[in-house]
Amino acid sequence: MRRADRLFLIIHALRGRRTALQARQLAGTLGVSLRTVYRDVADLQLSGVPIEGEAGVGYLLRKGSDIPPLMFTADELESLVVGTRFVRAFAGQKLAQSAQAALLKIEAVLPAELRERATRTRIYAPIWRDQTKTDFAALIDRLNAAITDNQVLRLEYSDEAGRTSTRDVEPLCLAFWGGAWTLGTWCRLRVGFRNFRPDRIAGCTITGERFEEMDGRNLDAYLQAMRGYYEGMEG
Repeated sequence: MRRADRLFLIIHALRGRRTALQARQLAGTLGVSLRTVYRDVADLQLSGVPIEGEAGVGYLLRKGSDIPPLMFTADELESLVVGTRFVRAFAGQKLAQSAQAALLKIEAVLPAELRERATRTRIYAPIWRDQTKTDFAALIDRLNAAITDNQVLRLEYSDEAGRTSTRDVEPLCLAFWGGAWTLGTWCRLRVGFRNFRPDRIAGCTITGERFEEMDGRNLDAYLQAMRGYYEGMEG
């Protein structure tokens, strides 16, 4: 039995129960060892599935937290699988792990036919990471965390011509263009919106200062400015 099938059956067995289900009962039903059940339940818990209990006591879904059935078409499910693969290949490690955990939850409550479809999609984003790519993924995680926390960053940056500068920026968003990432910011040195390529960032320091997004220099204003810029180029 595939692991995805086991996870689905574990959640299905726990749904609607008023009393804890013993791990040995699950092991007997699934035809696996107790150790496998313990490991699968622990993985589900780490992924955010609201399972309570422990080895020797039994398991049940937290009261009021039963997972509702999910209704996806085959095409919708394929798009989620492909999206997860791209996140795992090109985003930071934290986002990649979160995407995989989300897909695990989805697959666990899908009918067998749709779960089978998920394994057959032939759109791939191969993952190959040497130390440079691993370091870059860690940088994407740091930038994303700074965006979430409104942390002012000090960047040591080299532009396309090789000119270096130090910039204090208010990070607003990350964008992936298929071949490169850009960090959208409010640049305090230039007093305006600027984009920086993470692969040209030689140093990134969190200053400890938090900024507040204000009208005219927040994400909405940035997106509007970028939209006007690209429309102007097309014209």
